[in-house]
Amino acid sequence: MTLVDAHHHLWHLGGGYEWLDAPGLAPIRRTFSPADLRAELSATPVTHTVLVEGGRCDPGEAAVLFAHAVATPEIAGVVAWDDPARPGFQAYGDRPGSEYLVGLRAQVQAEDTTYLDRDDVRAGLRAYGRAGLVFDLVIRQDQLPSAARAAAACPDVRFVLDHLGKPHEFAAWRSAVADLSAAPNVLAKLSGLFTEVDDVRPYVETALELFGPARLMWGSDWPVCTLATTYADALHTVQALVPFPEVFTTTAVEAYGLRIGDAGVQSPQGAQWH
Repeated sequence: MTLVDAHHHLWHLGGGYEWLDAPGLAPIRRTFSPADLRAELSATPVTHTVLVEGGRCDPGEAAVLFAHAVATPEIAGVVAWDDPARPGFQAYGDRPGSEYLVGLRAQVQAEDTTYLDRDDVRAGLRAYGRAGLVFDLVIRQDQLPSAARAAAACPDVRFVLDHLGKPHEFAAWRSAVADLSAAPNVLAKLSGLFTEVDDVRPYVETALELFGPARLMWGSDWPVCTLATTYADALHTVQALVPFPEVFTTTAVEAYGLRIGDAGVQSPQGAQWH
């Protein structure tokens, strides 16, 4: 049975990930390689994953992620970094392994609350939609309203909300994420919660209520999740709360256009963009 982790990272210490120098991140301030990933997966039923950019924020990271995907059978797709205000993702098509590109992400969480309202940013988002690529939203709770406006303004773009918008105050978060979930072109990941909140249950249950299992997927956010839990526990805790297998399987496959066959992972559907 296919079980997909829709969100994890790999990085090389000294490779441009300066955010790892922040206080409290010492336990993950080291290199995490495909071999480390495979060791974690071996203790779980996870069969395939989506590798997501790790905050390096430069186009050179894409080549590294593509190489990891080519060399690692479990990696079924890559969400690479791009700047929607100055899109350069077309150049990725010339890089070996670019057939694994299924989505793009920018570190919107570092921007102001109106970033996604900008005309140049929305023009970039629409370019992603025309290319058949998902845009992952890594945003703060106070940016959820602007994400809802962007989703309404860009109905041909498929958005995936990472980490449920990094909630920190339940009532305000629930109201804002409800507005975002009203857009049919928005899906969400049950990822990154263990490092954001003390009790994941109300957030998981609310996300399931608002998005439904067909628009909800699980992601470990490994290795960041290890600041609060283990890879296996991150999976098992959410599985105990969510009785819908599609959250761990088909939602991610369909959202990112992953082609996972009996003989292994084929070229992802997202490769149509180039």
